[in-house]
Amino acid sequence: MNKNRCGWCVGNDLYEAYHDEEWGVPVYDDATLFEFLILETFQAGLSWITILKKRENFRKAFDNFDYERIAKYNASKVEALLQDTGIVRNKLKVNATITNAQAFMKIQEDFGSFSSYIWNFVDGKPIKNSLKNHKDAPANTPLSDAISKDLKKRGFKFVGSTVIYAHMQATGMVNDHVESCFRYHEV
Repeated sequence: MNKNRCGWCVGNDLYEAYHDEEWGVPVYDDATLFEFLILETFQAGLSWITILKKRENFRKAFDNFDYERIAKYNASKVEALLQDTGIVRNKLKVNATITNAQAFMKIQEDFGSFSSYIWNFVDGKPIKNSLKNHKDAPANTPLSDAISKDLKKRGFKFVGSTVIYAHMQATGMVNDHVESCFRYHEV
C-alpha cells in the first residue's frame, strides 16, 4: 500500500525512512536533542539529505554525540575531524560543536536538562500546524527567532532562526507534516 507522505521526502528511501520514523516525533531525551542540534548546525547552507547520508559518519567521528566528551575536544581532535572525509569538514562548524557541547551542559546545570529548557518555549507540547503543501512550511518563525536569540546569548554558535526551526521540526516541537500525510495525526 502506498502511504501519502510529505512531498519533500518522496522518492528517496533514506529520506522516506527518516520521515516515517523520526521527523516530527517529539524528542525529550537530551542525547537525541543534542545529536539533532549538531546535525542541524552542520546542515546550515547544505541540504538535509547530505547530512542524513553522513549521519553514521558523524556519529563515529563525534563519539556518538557524547556532549561531555565533545566539550573536552582539543586542537588535535579538531585537526583529526577536519581530515575526516566522512563528515562535513568545516572548521567553524567543528569548533562550534565543541562550544555548543559546553553551552549545552551549562543549560543542563541551569535548567536540570536541555529538554526542560527547550520544551519550555512551547509549554511542553508540540505546536500542530495545518499545512496543505510542504512548501507552505515556514523557514523560521517569531518563536524560532526567540529561541535562536536565547541560545546565542547562552554562547551557542550556528543556531540561527532557520537552523532552530529545522531543529524544532525534526524533534517534534512543531508538527509540520502536511495534513494529508499519514504521519500528521500519528505524531
